[in-house]
Amino acid sequence: MPNNKVEIKIINHSNNELPRYITEGASGMDVCAHLDLPQLELKPLERVLIPTGLFIEIPIGFEVQIRPRSGLALHKGITCLNTPGTIDSDYRGEIKILLINLSDQTQVLQTGERIA
Repeated sequence: MPNNKVEIKIINHSNNELPRYITEGASGMDVCAHLDLPQLELKPLERVLIPTGLFIEIPIGFEVQIRPRSGLALHKGITCLNTPGTIDSDYRGEIKILLINLSDQTQVLQTGERIA
């Protein structure tokens, strides 16, 4: 049987756990916000680049995709822009998630909150 595992080096500069599958049937891993303050207010139609504290090394020929969380969109009206966001194999900077508040109310994001 072939080995289908891909090695990805992850450096975590946050206090959050590493990205992980929340349920057995999940197709994507959840990523958490790593904010300078305990929380961030996001006004209606405001865009913000949210740091994760994560740095990764992806093998050549692979990519990582960032996709919005349906619960965040449903409950807070917050979604990802440039979806799906692509992280190329040669990118070595911090992973940041571009979010927008599409609701008509200011929304609050907490540090450690799952955002993608």
